[in-house]
Amino acid sequence: MSRFFRVSIRVFLLIMVVHGSAQEKETRASKRNKKKSKQTEQAISIGQITKDTVQVVDTLSIVKKTVQHETTTITLTSIKDSVIDVARDHPKLAELDSIWKQELYNSDLFDTLYKSVTTLDYKPVEFVDLPTDTLKARLAELNARTPFNVEYNPSLESVIKSYLKNRHEHLERLMALSEFYFPLFEQELDNYDIPLEIKYLAIVESALKPRAKSRVGATGLWQFMYGTGKMFGLEVSSYVDERMDPLMATKAACKYLASLYRVFGDWDLALASYNSGPGNVTKAIRRSGGYTNYWNIRHNLPRETAGYLPAFLATMYIFEYADKHGFQPKRPKFAYFETDTIKVKQMITLEQVSEKMNIDIEELQFLNPSYKLDIIPFIKDENYVLRLPLDKVGDFVANETQLYTIAKAEFDQREKPLPKFFEANDRIRYRVRSGDYLGRIARKFGVRVSQIKKWNRMRSNNLRIGQRLTIYPRKPVVTRTATSKKSTVVSTSTKQYTVQAGDTLWSISQKFKGVTIENLKNWNDISGTGIKPGMKLKLSKS
Repeated sequence: MSRFFRVSIRVFLLIMVVHGSAQEKETRASKRNKKKSKQTEQAISIGQITKDTVQVVDTLSIVKKTVQHETTTITLTSIKDSVIDVARDHPKLAELDSIWKQELYNSDLFDTLYKSVTTLDYKPVEFVDLPTDTLKARLAELNARTPFNVEYNPSLESVIKSYLKNRHEHLERLMALSEFYFPLFEQELDNYDIPLEIKYLAIVESALKPRAKSRVGATGLWQFMYGTGKMFGLEVSSYVDERMDPLMATKAACKYLASLYRVFGDWDLALASYNSGPGNVTKAIRRSGGYTNYWNIRHNLPRETAGYLPAFLATMYIFEYADKHGFQPKRPKFAYFETDTIKVKQMITLEQVSEKMNIDIEELQFLNPSYKLDIIPFIKDENYVLRLPLDKVGDFVANETQLYTIAKAEFDQREKPLPKFFEANDRIRYRVRSGDYLGRIARKFGVRVSQIKKWNRMRSNNLRIGQRLTIYPRKPVVTRTATSKKSTVVSTSTKQYTVQAGDTLWSISQKFKGVTIENLKNWNDISGTGIKPGMKLKLSKS
């Protein structure tokens, strides 16, 4: 027997031993998986969060080349188990397709559209696919079936053709996104007897981005400023900004728009007022000599508002005649009404829900945009809810107790405590400290230097230590309570408190030991945060 033949037999036997060992490992793994599958099926039947073991296979290949350019490859493979939490209730339904999910979570549309509204120049635009006569006929149709003055004029033609020529892709993406929000908008607009075409306003305002924030602080789908949002019941706290909640913000927008229409009796002027405030519109009417047609007062409006209604009408035209211009938007796998909410019974984070329920964190953030820190707080008598796709609601409810237990255990193990819940005051008095300057104070409260100067009638940037500044913060602020002998904390034995000028529910709660903001609201039947000097507030249940 030759030496070469003996070596070949040894190599063959070695390969067979390794192959047999691999087969044996595979058989054992298969048995383990079958056993685990049985245990999992039992867990599904009682709706529990199970510990699943998944095999992680790491493969390392080393390629070695010799001088003769011969190649030798050595492959090392290791198999190890990894334990993960899995919540199950019923088989997972179809996921959103990747293109649609990209549109949901993309934020560049807001910046693009916001810039386009503020920089409209109304120069003639060549667009052969839309002859002027055809546009005039279609605008006449819109004018006949809507309460808006959709009359042809060269400026509107310029905006429409500019959008069609330069923003086709952006508009197609917005059409896809609108499939998610428009059913919600239409339902609320109908409830308040407001024209359904107002839904297009949210496109101009925010490009349908619930967390959109303008350079002046307007926030959410409907771009509420802090004070206006508070006026219409949208609360802001350390955890929650209801201006970013699609349902609550839409209800508030409907109330605001209805009130503006009652003032002006004209939807064009109501929309202009929504953007710039009623005062700017009435001033523009006066400066134009009493005209009340938007196109006659447009040159007297702020630049942004001057382009606001043309952008709205152009958007409405393009959406209404989308099929005539070859738009082919992607359709969502579910719409807003194909989701549902669950009132939370304990503090929980979106990250915890994502991990235990096997839902993408981006999807949860999109469905729950009002939670600023991705934490859903639990506050007595407050209705904080988690919004989920319908196919995940059963999973959550079936595993609710275990989910909260796991969440609490994780909170208890945190080295750094969670932020304390507090309400954002609509006005504070800030005392200037050593080292303060306007830029630092502005950053602290999320406002601009020019706003601080305006609120305090300041002509320069100079500050002095001890100076008191009035500030309307955009960031939630905790008022520090005094700890010296001069502390203003008072016993609740006084039973009643008379509201003073500058008081807020927060500042009053700090004056009385054991009294919280929620106590004051419940004992005095206060729904929002509005209190007035002279009001008598109960300081106990009786």
